Amino acid sequence: MEVAKTDNVGHFIGNKFFEVDEKNSVQVLDPRNNRVICLASNATREEVENAVEVAGKAFREWSITPAEKRAEILFSIGREIEKDTENLARIESVNTGIPISQCRGQVKRAAENFYFFAEMATKISGRVYPREPDFLNYTERMPAGVAALITPWNTPLMLETWKIAPCLAAGDTCILKPAEWTPISAKRLAELIAKTDLPDGVFNVVHGIGEQAGSYLVSSRGVKLVSFTGETATGKEIMKNGSSTLKRFSMELGGKNAAIIFEDADLEAALDSVVFMAFSLNGERCTSNSRVLIQCSIYEKFIEMLLDRVSRIRVGDPLEESTELGPLVRKEHLERVLSYVQSGVKEGAKLLYGGKEHESLKPGNYMHPTLFKDVTQDMRIAREEIFGPVLVAEKFDREVDAVDKANDVCYGLAGYIWTRDLRRAHLVASKLEVGMVWINSHNVRDLRTPFGGMKNSGIGREGGEYSFDFYTELKTVHLALRQQRVPRFGVSG
Repeated sequence: MEVAKTDNVGHFIGNKFFEVDEKNSVQVLDPRNNRVICLASNATREEVENAVEVAGKAFREWSITPAEKRAEILFSIGREIEKDTENLARIESVNTGIPISQCRGQVKRAAENFYFFAEMATKISGRVYPREPDFLNYTERMPAGVAALITPWNTPLMLETWKIAPCLAAGDTCILKPAEWTPISAKRLAELIAKTDLPDGVFNVVHGIGEQAGSYLVSSRGVKLVSFTGETATGKEIMKNGSSTLKRFSMELGGKNAAIIFEDADLEAALDSVVFMAFSLNGERCTSNSRVLIQCSIYEKFIEMLLDRVSRIRVGDPLEESTELGPLVRKEHLERVLSYVQSGVKEGAKLLYGGKEHESLKPGNYMHPTLFKDVTQDMRIAREEIFGPVLVAEKFDREVDAVDKANDVCYGLAGYIWTRDLRRAHLVASKLEVGMVWINSHNVRDLRTPFGGMKNSGIGREGGEYSFDFYTELKTVHLALRQQRVPRFGVSG
């Protein structure tokens, strides 16, 4: 196994890369062997405020740049990403542990994000409310200001571009703060953006630990809005840190998503979907169907189907084309996932497969794909987000039982329904307390639709035109078309 090496990862501010202060830095590790790949900067308050000031100055011009010009630049960024697909996929795979075959798809989505929002940039519009013959009332969408974009470590490049593209399309400027564990693709993205005509200071990157660099960023008075994807607890802390300056927040947080398998479902198709959604991206995905609810009449049959497939998932080096499950991102995260396995066993769930480290692949953060059956709602593995390659199975009897169990968690991000009965599908979808539902499908994104969740899964929606509800301010203009009669005060007595 080769050892990954790369240059250190410094801040990118005002179209300039900064050197890393090794005395104040974060080690970036290769999850295949836990060796140091490079060092990343750990921003001081002064460095963060410098980035905010630069972005604020750039906002003055970028906010009035014609939409057609913004679109042209966004298209060029998408093209640079697409041309660099293989390099970006390799960077992402080595830094995250996600199999390279899956990372290529993430890079493709990253380019598509810029292409899509380049087109959307020219379609940002308000509404007209004529009140003939007295008034013409209309709304305008105005750029909101400097945005802090804070992204997680699981699919860094794709999620970074998911925020950057609509932010720039709206006329905002930004400071990206990637997760400290996986900052390398953000550096490469900055290198690619620097090749385009994007004005200096419109896009900036600061690196560092969330409790330090992230905290400085969200509390800065110059930052007007914060888009965050990550853990629910972190999201709550970010909102506290930014509350004193009344920032606008968009929060895409955790999930404990259920796939509901009814007895009349296409079981082979459901099997493919459940296994893919549970174990792709190493199970480290917010929309994973980390639990599967199976109707009693097909419970044992579907469990056998799951066991057969899960036991044959190929675990290995993420740079190998045949690998389906790579190493988890960090040793401490692996230990966290394994602690949930131990909890499940202790609470009485039946461990059918996996649940342990892959001894032959040490010292990497590899574990066997894991399957539990006979899980009940009171168990931690049924209620808490594990964020790893662990699938837990429960049984249900009637439709109402499935809905109750699916909703009986603090999260509400996504749901998956498998049935041939369209009446049932619509009724169940309407009763699920989640932001997104897929019927007879895995998570296939339509970039025009809103993405986000209910309950502890977040606040607000991004995606398509809904992104601009967050990235723009709405202004109402009232134009009097004829002289208005106004009560006259102070003309008598």
